[in-house]
Amino acid sequence: MNESTKNSSNDTDFSDEETVSEESEVIESVVSDNESTENSSDETENSNSELVGKFDLKAGTVVLNNGITMPILGIGMYTLSQEEAENSVYWALRDGYRLIDTARIYGNEEGVGRGIKRAIDEGFVTREEIFVTTKMWTSDYNDGDDAIDASLKRLGLDYIDLTILHHSQPRNDVEAYQAMEKAVEDGKLRSIGLSNYYTPEDFDRLISETTILPVLLQNETHLYYQSTEMKEHLKQYGTVLESWYPLGGRGHTQELFNNETVVQIAEAHKKASVQVILRWHLQAGNIAIPGSSNEDHIKEDFEIWDFELSDEEMQQLNALDRKERFSDY
Repeated sequence: MNESTKNSSNDTDFSDEETVSEESEVIESVVSDNESTENSSDETENSNSELVGKFDLKAGTVVLNNGITMPILGIGMYTLSQEEAENSVYWALRDGYRLIDTARIYGNEEGVGRGIKRAIDEGFVTREEIFVTTKMWTSDYNDGDDAIDASLKRLGLDYIDLTILHHSQPRNDVEAYQAMEKAVEDGKLRSIGLSNYYTPEDFDRLISETTILPVLLQNETHLYYQSTEMKEHLKQYGTVLESWYPLGGRGHTQELFNNETVVQIAEAHKKASVQVILRWHLQAGNIAIPGSSNEDHIKEDFEIWDFELSDEEMQQLNALDRKERFSDY
């Protein structure tokens, strides 16, 4: 985000008869400058609001509804050990990733923090360039303040770019979300969001009782479950969708990789099936966070910026939607 600075001018002494006319000229000039500044500010604001939720596939980013820019392709830490998380984060940041997704319940926030520190210490990335996401687990909802501080400590960070409530829990998720809102005010969190809210009614239930709109909703989303209803509902809030299980998840990955339509499109572009699926996510407007502890796979997953799916290919992939989830949470 650009910061604006105000310039101050030195006071000028006016003498008698010249004072009125010169003061008048100064006032007119100031009014004109103010109008120009206000118009410019309005134009910038309008321009930013027009960008909210739109994916920049060249930059690999999206502007969130709070004005913060977020990478649209990252790496997920689900099921990784501390050591695996450390190495995967380090390799990913080395290969160009700037979005890291973990969670308290994954048990690897310390490893993520170590991977980030290694990458920063070696000088190929700065903290400001990295977008770190973690999630508050349901058992912490009654103690949101402490949960946020604990994640900050485990990650070894001064602030977290995005913290998400991990699951809908009507009993006390509003209280937990309000703790995240306070943490935004205190500078501990930059953005807040939700995960596993699968109906418009459940999503609206929470936001009707809170102040800061979620910047994103992270739900299971893949070719066989494309979250079309929720994505359409989120548009009115400028909230973007992020896909967990973007490749179908463990046990279903090969099913998607070997889908005939995916294979044909991959062959046409001389790409791997995984790259076609991830490219589909981004062009469809889904932030994607594939997980891996394999150095080669991490690199391959990020090599999707040098080709584009045609409208026809996107339609073919969109037609694969079965509204079929692979998980039950």
